[in-house]
Amino acid sequence: MDKATQKADVLIEALPYILGFRRKVVVIKLGGSVMDEPERMDAILADIVFMEHVGMWPVVVHGGGPRISAAMKEEGIEPRWVGGLRYTDEKTLRVAARVLVEEIGQEIIDRLERSGGKGVSMSGRNSGFLIAEKKKASDGVDLGLVGEVVGVDRELCERLCLGGVIPVVAPIGRDRKGSLYNVNGDSAASAVAACMRAEKLVFISDVPGILSDPKDENTLLSSATRSEINHLIEEERIAGGMLPKVRAGLDALQAGVRKVHIVSGLMKHALLLEIFTRKGVGTEIVPD
Repeated sequence: MDKATQKADVLIEALPYILGFRRKVVVIKLGGSVMDEPERMDAILADIVFMEHVGMWPVVVHGGGPRISAAMKEEGIEPRWVGGLRYTDEKTLRVAARVLVEEIGQEIIDRLERSGGKGVSMSGRNSGFLIAEKKKASDGVDLGLVGEVVGVDRELCERLCLGGVIPVVAPIGRDRKGSLYNVNGDSAASAVAACMRAEKLVFISDVPGILSDPKDENTLLSSATRSEINHLIEEERIAGGMLPKVRAGLDALQAGVRKVHIVSGLMKHALLLEIFTRKGVGTEIVPD
């Protein structure tokens, strides 16, 4: 009986969040090693289907860097990196678009359907959903066909969500002349969240969240403001692979997204625990 009561308590705790987030957009960025672990991916996507069924409007944005690199290697294309970003020529773009849209995107849609949900692939390749511009060269170094998202077909996205369909967004953008661009997944998720006026932007990561001491997992920050996060960046306590996610999250907050979350995809149901419980299990970043 005690276990049954505990389960009921969890449901009651979740109720105000379910009511408060009804028809609110939540953008979830999938990335990291969890994308290569079928069981973990199924658990995350089951959480996303749950969110949709209780009235939230989840929008999934996914990356796929390692898969793109592997596919390029198979075709004899040598990856080239400039300032941490993949230089993209025509051949690289063709491989990236195929892997992101036809392979990874379709896999996510298939897994959503097995969990009882419905998904549809969205990008700048198969529609004008992601509007992009060529990313400006940094320090005079051109990145090739790398772009940044400047717009989203918000009406289409809302219609899909209203119809119970989960948009699955691959970070391939299209400019107004029809040219395609490869877009960084974290920055694409940030831009989609901003354009959709999302309630939340959630990054699924390989780590539990932001640590005030990167070497000590016991220093997990449950909540932090933009100013506090900027201070950690200045002190180089946020660095490496976490830095692009955090900066993308800060950009989303600046653009009006209410909260940014970073949670571990290695913990089962971390997404639901972060969103539907008072304390959460990852790090939430809020405006000052």
